[in-house]
Amino acid sequence: MKSILHLGWKRRFGLLLAVVVLSTGALFGQREKQSKLKVKDWYYYPLSYLSKPDIVSPAVFKDGTEAILVMKKDSTYGIVRVTVENGTPLLYSNQIKWMMGKGQQLGVDQGDFPALAKNGLHDEAELEGKDRITGFPVEIIDVIGRPNGFSYAGFMAKDENILSVLKGDNQTVRAMGLTHPQMAKPLFHVWNLVLKEVELGHWRRFYDNISVIFYNGHQLSFKGERSKGWQVSIFQDEIQGSFDFTVSRPLTPEEKTFLDEHYSQLSTAQRKELEAKLTSLHFSEMAPYYIMRYGFYEGHTAYRTDPVAIAFIFGLKTLPELDTAFNHNLFDVLTKHFTK
Repeated sequence: MKSILHLGWKRRFGLLLAVVVLSTGALFGQREKQSKLKVKDWYYYPLSYLSKPDIVSPAVFKDGTEAILVMKKDSTYGIVRVTVENGTPLLYSNQIKWMMGKGQQLGVDQGDFPALAKNGLHDEAELEGKDRITGFPVEIIDVIGRPNGFSYAGFMAKDENILSVLKGDNQTVRAMGLTHPQMAKPLFHVWNLVLKEVELGHWRRFYDNISVIFYNGHQLSFKGERSKGWQVSIFQDEIQGSFDFTVSRPLTPEEKTFLDEHYSQLSTAQRKELEAKLTSLHFSEMAPYYIMRYGFYEGHTAYRTDPVAIAFIFGLKTLPELDTAFNHNLFDVLTKHFTK
């Protein structure tokens, strides 16, 4: 995590022995047209398949269950339930037993951002002149959100402030034709996968059980670890973080050719930076809650969950679609700070 603010917790979970079975038909990937699978019994993780199930991922079944397909380190496969929903609290504490629930995954700060709650995007006119968020002055949020405030890495760069970051990323998401809830969902799916592994007792500080997530036709590499403490929120809400995740995917040969043809003006260092920022995300469990509730992806720090990278890695948009959306200027979009 960004910093270790509290230390010293240990917790063990027993292995979940029950195997849940479902009969289902319809499922839909985020970029898939609605279609129906063959009627068949699918078995949820922790039951494993020796061969890869013929199922789109992510999937939504008739009963509303959301699921993703994963591959374990032993090359077996699992269908993991990762439904985005409100659940029991998520609370890290030294005073009481830790609570590892989903928390408020559907929560949006309607009081501060009514347009975000209604439409999934900010009305940028609402952000102009805003002086408080969650009851706290934005000047205080700026101070504690910068590097060496509430965390070493910070939640925004030194030359950024909370309103400039909210506006900048809102414009980015709008340009892609997406909404903040759509951006948060893949990250919630990753986090809910982690919660399942914690529930089953599979999670260790340095985790290696599930290494691959299949998502919208892409094979994503997944790595995770847990810190000994936790990070508190700059918004003074209940959102906390104690895990670090890296989700990435390599460029396909076609995508490399596309960059060769359309970004030949970049230096070798710039091309390397473009590819790194486009193909890899490093984030904590705070990220999807921040995106859903506030439309906040963090500023240009090591923990930034760039919306362009989310769209690319999780297959919400193709590389040519992103290039067109940003007028053939992906390098600047991925690297320039949202200055005041």
